[in-house]
Amino acid sequence: MDAKDAYIQHLENTIKDLQNQINNLTEMVVILRKDKFGSSSEKTPKECDGQLSLFNEAEVCADATAIEPITIDVKGHKRATNKKTREELLKDLPVREFPCYVADDEMHCDWCGSMLKEIGFSKVRDEIEYIPAKVRVLRYMQQACECPRCKHTGHPFIRKADVPTSVLNHSLASPSSVSHVMYQKYVNSVPLYRQEKDWEQMGIGLSRATMANWIIRCSEDYLNPLVEHLRKKLLKRDIIHCDETPVQVLKEEGKKPQTKSYMWLYRTGDDSKHPIILYDYKPSRSGDNAATYLKDFKGYVHSDGYSGYNKLEGITRCGCWAHLRRKFVEAIPDKKAAGAPVTQAEIGRDYCDRLFAIEATLKELPAKERFCKRLELEKPVLEAFWCWLDILTPLKGSALGKAVIYAQNQKPYMENYLLDGRCSISNNAAENAIRPFTVGRKNWLFADTPKGAAASADVYSIIETAKANGLNVYTYLQYLFIYMPDLDWRNNPELLDDLMPWSRAVKDECTQK
Repeated sequence: MDAKDAYIQHLENTIKDLQNQINNLTEMVVILRKDKFGSSSEKTPKECDGQLSLFNEAEVCADATAIEPITIDVKGHKRATNKKTREELLKDLPVREFPCYVADDEMHCDWCGSMLKEIGFSKVRDEIEYIPAKVRVLRYMQQACECPRCKHTGHPFIRKADVPTSVLNHSLASPSSVSHVMYQKYVNSVPLYRQEKDWEQMGIGLSRATMANWIIRCSEDYLNPLVEHLRKKLLKRDIIHCDETPVQVLKEEGKKPQTKSYMWLYRTGDDSKHPIILYDYKPSRSGDNAATYLKDFKGYVHSDGYSGYNKLEGITRCGCWAHLRRKFVEAIPDKKAAGAPVTQAEIGRDYCDRLFAIEATLKELPAKERFCKRLELEKPVLEAFWCWLDILTPLKGSALGKAVIYAQNQKPYMENYLLDGRCSISNNAAENAIRPFTVGRKNWLFADTPKGAAASADVYSIIETAKANGLNVYTYLQYLFIYMPDLDWRNNPELLDDLMPWSRAVKDECTQK
């Protein structure tokens, strides 16, 4: 009888394990379907706004000085609008007036037949005129001058005008054409094969191989030294955000074309100084890459939960509450019956929402004051969250179980942002900075060679840093390719300071209008 009871117990345990496995697999299918077909937004539903199940934020979030958006009356209700007025939209554009004249055979009075006299013009409407790009040959003509007295002697004297150095020797490339190719690919995400068609429409057969060569050579000769100069300045800062994303490189030595390589991103934090955003291509996701790149850095490093960042030495690592919140959002059931009690995943999400809500009220405060307010307002929420987490017993392998394990593993890093008011509660700054690369990757899909991937890293570094500093990207690239060939920065690296996106000369020439 005991053997029979033991066998029954064994079967019951087996059934229970299988049922748990079925539940986990069903949950995984729901999550995968949501990722593929559902909304990517992680925003808390309106009925859950304010986290009423846990918190009352009415007093905390109220701000009588907040500026309300402009409202428009729409049949029974008011609709807020953030759209610019027509005058604001057109204020920085040049104007070409198109006068419309009365025909000569109509310049008489229909009543008495007298000739009409002009009394002025009135504006009828404004339109935006598009002027297509044009391609032309820029031919440099060098003036030569001779001395008329010495020309008949044995020592004739001839002087020739200085000519700007070519951006690429023995090439048709110009600062404007190289800048345009880079701008189209890395800002507008237009692949080279599509640019090739555009050049054909403008009357010149410029191959994608030629354009790729322009990008790689200009990156190596001009942009890479600037990126290295920016990296030295980045390592002197106190706060750095990191992230990484896959990229496919077809012709990587010792690797199959299908193997993943990685684009790493490093950027400055909210330290009230000039922003720097740098990309670094590496063939692997090893944490040694970050450890090498940030070897001389001593400060706060914001990152996601990837364990490779544990190889960094001499730094204080700060976790990301946005990633932690995402884990709980993924564990929330896709469909929930009306009036059903709040799930554990929703409670976890609400704790995170509470922290972000407090952060929003502290955004405009100075760093020192934010540091004190965080300890006063957020520390109790954090303590309550960890206590709540300790009493949970989620199903092993479930989405909630993964969220809990992730939170427990990341706990040593999740409160480090409290140590300095300049630190961030999340790593969203790095995720936002790496997004232009991921958008471009959807269009050009892969890099052909490691040289091309490294060149892309340098171009993205210059472009994103320029954008973060309020520069017109195309104008800044052209500015660099005009002045760098004639600048002796190799022997005098300090000259690169004058080319930084925040230098006075660059600001005056390239600021976004």
